[in-house]
Amino acid sequence: MKRPITALAVTDLAPATPPTPKPEITWIAPGELLVDDAYQRDLSEASRKLIRRIVEGWDWRRLKPPIAAWTDDGLEVIDGQHTAIAAATHPAIDLIPVVVVDAVAQAERASAFLGHNRDRLGVTAAQMHAAAVTAGDPEAVAMDAVCRLADVTVLRLPPAGAKYKPRTTIAAAAVRAMVLAETEADAAWILRTLADGGLAPITAAQIRALQHLIGDEDFAEVDRGTLARTVAATPIKPAEQEGREHAAVHCVPMWRGLAAVWFKAARKAGRRTQSQEKVSRAPVRGTIPIPDWVPDSLVEDFRDVALASGEEAAAAHIRKLKREEHADARH
Repeated sequence: MKRPITALAVTDLAPATPPTPKPEITWIAPGELLVDDAYQRDLSEASRKLIRRIVEGWDWRRLKPPIAAWTDDGLEVIDGQHTAIAAATHPAIDLIPVVVVDAVAQAERASAFLGHNRDRLGVTAAQMHAAAVTAGDPEAVAMDAVCRLADVTVLRLPPAGAKYKPRTTIAAAAVRAMVLAETEADAAWILRTLADGGLAPITAAQIRALQHLIGDEDFAEVDRGTLARTVAATPIKPAEQEGREHAAVHCVPMWRGLAAVWFKAARKAGRRTQSQEKVSRAPVRGTIPIPDWVPDSLVEDFRDVALASGEEAAAAHIRKLKREEHADARH
């Protein structure tokens, strides 16, 4: 049974906006089409596999013509990049139909890209963010400003071999949520602290954990300076493993477990700092001074050995402890 297309009988539609100018259909060599990297997706391995499948099974009956707009440089693809690349790759395809719409400004084209892909699977939050920034979306622009303040880059795709560079993240959704919930200064501090701590990549769990620590009054006893030093000094893999174990025991999200791990370490570091501030470097027995190169945390060790065996033995003992600490840190 066949039926004609009929309009829905609805009464609660929002007022219709005036339509943009009607599109035109043009045939063009796919290699002449342009792609704007400012908002278009990079080609992942999944994209390359999709393009190969399109080429191998090319069928005009399944073709969805790319949507494009004229620019000063030529005809720029808004939607349908994979189809265009597949056509350019296919040895028997010389021309393809393209729907040409009116979108003179780059922001208009980026906004159209968002409209095509907002509800489409396979487009990551990071890719949508890049397009939203180009389109001038206020929330995306605010997020971009925070990332610039923190010197953090939101990657559109995971790098090859998952080899992340410092100061990068693919947790676009988590960054966006944080920026909406915090002041610009606090959001930038959170990202900068994680980046300065050498975490690569910065994950959603890490963002949520640090956001929790600076926003919950239960953790007010630990200042931000101590938190920042703790994040930098605590190896992340063991911390996250401990966080997962804490989360499993207490039936809470992993990020809360990580927050608990960091808080415990920061509180311990804070107490140690307070204790070190009270360390006296007065000469032992009035004759043996504490050398400046001895860390505050090892002053008591130096003093004990110096009292028992003399200054040289104490110096040798401290050097040994420092070598052991350095070796532990490397592992």
